[in-house]
Amino acid sequence: LCLVPAAAALDFKYHHSEEVEGFLREVRAAHPALTHLYSIGRSVEGRDLWVLALGRFPTHHKIGIPEFKYVANMHGDETVGREILLHLIDFLVTSYGRDPVITRLLNNTRVHIMPTMNPDGFEATKVPDCYYTRGRYNKNGEDLNRNFPDAFENNSASIQPETRAVMDWIKNETFVLSANLHGGALVASYTFDNGNPVTGSLNGYSKSPDDDVFIHLAKTYSSNHASMYKGTGCDNRQTFPGGITNGYSWYQLEGGMQDYNYVWGQCFEITLELSCCKYPPANQLEEFWKDNKVALIEYIKQVHLGVKGQVTDKNGNPIPNAIVEAKGRPHVCPYRTNEQGEYFLLLLPGTYVINATVPGFKSMLKTVEIPDNTGNFSALKQDFSFPEVSDKIRSRVASCPKIPLYQELTRASAAVKPTVHILVLMTVMLVIFK
Repeated sequence: LCLVPAAAALDFKYHHSEEVEGFLREVRAAHPALTHLYSIGRSVEGRDLWVLALGRFPTHHKIGIPEFKYVANMHGDETVGREILLHLIDFLVTSYGRDPVITRLLNNTRVHIMPTMNPDGFEATKVPDCYYTRGRYNKNGEDLNRNFPDAFENNSASIQPETRAVMDWIKNETFVLSANLHGGALVASYTFDNGNPVTGSLNGYSKSPDDDVFIHLAKTYSSNHASMYKGTGCDNRQTFPGGITNGYSWYQLEGGMQDYNYVWGQCFEITLELSCCKYPPANQLEEFWKDNKVALIEYIKQVHLGVKGQVTDKNGNPIPNAIVEAKGRPHVCPYRTNEQGEYFLLLLPGTYVINATVPGFKSMLKTVEIPDNTGNFSALKQDFSFPEVSDKIRSRVASCPKIPLYQELTRASAAVKPTVHILVLMTVMLVIFK
């Protein structure tokens, strides 16, 4: 053990870009079998967007092992998440092999941690402030949490380098669960952040098809946090029962990252507001770490909720782009298998009918009884084999339009269907008369 290089002790202070990179490189050097350091791209000013992956297979995706991610410092002046993710890394690598829970967690999960998505904004925040600074934005003056394609409106914002890097990252990994760490409030917020009458916006709540799962995820974090669960917020004017809120119910947001993850990335993401003060004094960082430590770990475990498996052909070869969804929970952008034919569906314990569809072939339905397997670090396994599909046939990519999806759903449900029915009736009448 004395021959193994050790990373320098991480102290409770704010770490600038060079220090963050230095720490991550030290961790990588000290734990080469457990960690993998990579950059997903660069900021406007050319700073690397570093990610440290941790797990038994840190360098690549392994079939059956779900991918999880934490992202912090999307707003450069919201700094608590940036620092506690560094301490989370330190805790995970020093606990692996010693703590049986952390060891099993990392043996069965690939965890990606991005301490800062907006390093330029952090470096631009010269005078820390509890409420607001220009460092919130990237170097081009854009709010990165208003910069993603939106599921309800045409987002006219110009896609920034940091946003594009995250979009490509989501596209290239099979992320199942995620959280985005912010500051300025104390609450766990969940999708949807935007909405319309189809999702319930007229009632002040924008409900996703997996609303029960999102509520559970938000409550998991808040109930394991030192005080978030109390729901008292940051002043007497704003309270959050149970320490959670639907994003739209709190305030409407266009172009947010958590909605993008859910709709286009097949990844359940919530937003964690961790401090009433956006950029608190450094002497408070240790207390913030203590407040969040248990919640951070318990939340990662939720990646093992639900059901997972592979879709294969008659020869046992994986079928990519097969649609696999729970009956009654359709996504407007259908959830599809990856290149290895894998699917992951986050579902609460209960009985579900899982529908696997290879376009052009008859769907396959299987009823499953899903237990709570988070403590066992493995979702229920349910595979699908299509005997009529050969390895020479490859599933077509399911339709996933780039235009605002829920506007199309609104038209289809409220306007198009009656019109189509009338047109069909008119056509039939014309045929009869002829």
